[in-house]
Amino acid sequence: MPHTLIVGYGNSLRGDDGAGYIAAELLRGRLHDPDVEILSQQQLLPELMEPMARAAHVVFIDAAVSGRAGKFNKIPLRPAPACSRFTHHATPESLLAGVQRLYGHTPEATLYTIPGRNFELGQELTSSVRRAVNELVDRLEQELLATDKHR
Repeated sequence: MPHTLIVGYGNSLRGDDGAGYIAAELLRGRLHDPDVEILSQQQLLPELMEPMARAAHVVFIDAAVSGRAGKFNKIPLRPAPACSRFTHHATPESLLAGVQRLYGHTPEATLYTIPGRNFELGQELTSSVRRAVNELVDRLEQELLATDKHR
């Protein structure tokens, strides 16, 4: 069972919207720990509930349309209130609720958002978002390595 699941998501063809996806790709290249599973996704899907159910901690990384570009925000998550069905738009909270309902387990979860400025067609991040992605990747790598030393 992986101790930590990292899910970076966003559209890597829409400028800064790809920040989460790119952060996960960078982490995959730097972390080689069998207790950490890293997924890069274009969007959140119900199929993510199965790997989430196997994790003790889930880290979501996504771009945000508001906030100060060049920074990132850390948001602790809780499952969404019970809902009867999934819609076209899954959120980390709705996936946590699904994991809780289907698997009887709710992993600890955190969302990191990276505010962006350019969401137009293109594969390049703005310089401020690129800087925030790199800072977040550095921080997560340090935290995961520190956690690994304490096991």
